Amino acid sequence: MTGFAAHRSIATVALVVADYDEAISWYVGKLGFVLTDDIDLGESKRWVTVTPANGQGARLLLAEASDEAQKSRIGNQTGGRVFLFLETADFARDHAAMLENGVEFREAPRHEPYGTVAVFADLYGNLWDLIEPKR
Repeated sequence: MTGFAAHRSIATVALVVADYDEAISWYVGKLGFVLTDDIDLGESKRWVTVTPANGQGARLLLAEASDEAQKSRIGNQTGGRVFLFLETADFARDHAAMLENGVEFREAPRHEPYGTVAVFADLYGNLWDLIEPKR
């Protein structure tokens, strides 16, 4: 393909949430993310982003559902599959911290050919992998 910039990345992923403030509280308090934007857009809309504390990877745009179709997707944006992957360089440390913070893991950690991984659920039930890739 020609004409595309060589240095592009996925910078932001929208996550449909029920309430801005409860989502901010969970992602900052339970996962240790940092609130990077909270901008009032008027008419009860906000531009709210959170990022991992190290600033690496895509931001999450916490998008409050505004109609019934969006509300029906809260907690099930991918039909029950793992939606997002939180990569770490120290699985044991982060797994222990997340358990201590009350994050609900759906399975015990397991070792796969691609790394150490365990599935957890966010406050709405979206499934995530905590993963330490094999290097």
